[in-house]
Amino acid sequence: QVQLQESGSGLVKPSPTLSLTCTVSGGSITTLYYYWSWIRQPPGKGLEWMGAIAYDGTTYYSPSLKSHTSISRDPSKNQFSLQLSSVTPEDTAVYYCNARPLLGSEYWGQGTQVTVSS
Repeated sequence: QVQLQESGSGLVKPSPTLSLTCTVSGGSITTLYYYWSWIRQPPGKGLEWMGAIAYDGTTYYSPSLKSHTSISRDPSKNQFSLQLSSVTPEDTAVYYCNARPLLGSEYWGQGTQVTVSS
């Protein structure tokens, strides 16, 4: 069974960049037809899909966040990462990483709280 664990910033000040990493176990991020996403949930709001990186390294982004977001991966570490630029308090949220195959069940990390405050 695929397991995901987010790591990265907790309480941060508004800054040029913020990085989070998702470490995957029980499966490879290069497994055919798996898509690895970042999803966030701001306080009092619903889930927001931010973007994904596919098994072949292709990236996909939410149009509203594309200029603000970058997703990369390190297959040697079985990790994928999120970089947010121009971070503001509006980026305060619980950030989740997610694995979704083309067919079958999806998997979620437990989430990591990121609070942006000056």
